[in-house]
Amino acid sequence: MAGNTPDLTLAERQVADVIARADRKLAAAVSRALEESTKIVAAEMRAIDQEDAAPAMQYFAAIVHQRMYCLMCGADPDTFEGGDPEVACHVIRNSQNIARHYWSADIEPSLAK
Repeated sequence: MAGNTPDLTLAERQVADVIARADRKLAAAVSRALEESTKIVAAEMRAIDQEDAAPAMQYFAAIVHQRMYCLMCGADPDTFEGGDPEVACHVIRNSQNIARHYWSADIEPSLAK
């Protein structure tokens, strides 16, 4: 795979490094926020004797995913208004490709045009 990578200039490598560091920091911050939200809600549910009603971390991840999907598509994450359906289809197709390529999902990425 590395053989297919074009040679980058010093400036291009520096830009790529800055973006990669920001990506890692963002991913770590989101993971910490998900863990913290899960712990806080679990503690608050215990305090009101509703421990069984505490959502799993995946619930909060789904909320983040939905909001980011809206932002990527240009939609308002609170009202879902204003999104670009073409961008939405590209995002969905990307997710399908990941599932197929990395997890051997038995799907053929396609969307009606």
